[in-house]
Amino acid sequence: MANTYTQIYLQFVFAVQDRISLIRPEWKDELYKYITGIVQTNKHKLIAINGATNHIHVFVGYKPHQLIPDLLQDIKGSSSKWINKRQFVRGNFQWQAGYGAFSYSHSQIDSVVKYIQRQEEHHRKRTFQEEYVELLERFNIPHDERYILKDIG
Repeated sequence: MANTYTQIYLQFVFAVQDRISLIRPEWKDELYKYITGIVQTNKHKLIAINGATNHIHVFVGYKPHQLIPDLLQDIKGSSSKWINKRQFVRGNFQWQAGYGAFSYSHSQIDSVVKYIQRQEEHHRKRTFQEEYVELLERFNIPHDERYILKDIG
């Protein structure tokens, strides 16, 4: 076959190191635009991006020419450098190691986009840890809660 055709939709979820609430409203839109540029430069399609002060959801139309860990390393590494260069936070900004990657069908796109768009509202009622464990359980992903960081007091 001369061409390769794929339909892969992935939601990536990753948090600020120690899940400290460092993502500020004053610069979060700039951060989201920067991450959008990284996704597009890597030839994927950004569908939705949003989060809370301590984590981000990135929903993409994924092209399998790049490994998922390589894409996430580019997003997290480049955006950390970008944040630090602009001195948006005191000290050194870092994303925590690891991430969640969840796949969806075409018919689920609208509901995932709405879910991501409502992150601020959603997190008035539940913590990131509760949300993350719920995603892991919904997708039947085995996990050890000892390795899911606890919320900072």
